[in-house]
Amino acid sequence: MAHIHEKIDFTVAIFVVHQSRVLVIHHKKLQKWLPLGGHIELDEDPEQAALRETKEESGIDVDLIGERPPTTGPGTRALIGPRFLDIHRINETHEHIGMIYFARPKNQNAAAQTTLAQSEHNAIRWCTSQELDALDPPMSDAVKWYSRVAIEEVK
Repeated sequence: MAHIHEKIDFTVAIFVVHQSRVLVIHHKKLQKWLPLGGHIELDEDPEQAALRETKEESGIDVDLIGERPPTTGPGTRALIGPRFLDIHRINETHEHIGMIYFARPKNQNAAAQTTLAQSEHNAIRWCTSQELDALDPPMSDAVKWYSRVAIEEVK
């Protein structure tokens, strides 16, 4: 999706963990190893964006990890909060506010059912914590840190 605002957009990043491995993609345009994710569209909330992006980019359905407060009532719907938030520069004039979610696949055969979104990615793979260090090109320190925390927390 194109940028919604010229200066800042809201995005989701989803670190999916299955059997002590995190799912990462090699992004075609950016030429980087990243988690699944993308822009939050104008007609969706962050939770919907995280589920949509995961399905579009990997072919799998996930459960987001986190707490949903018991505050849903008329005119209000409580959302699962992201595990972390960050803001990162895309270019000299544009930034993303990233909502970072951890997730686990709904299906135990997720590794076998994972599919590559060929229009967006060069590769998709499940990595152990140790395998993150061997990725080429090297994964950024921030993405590696989030990946390792996700592997540790999502059992």
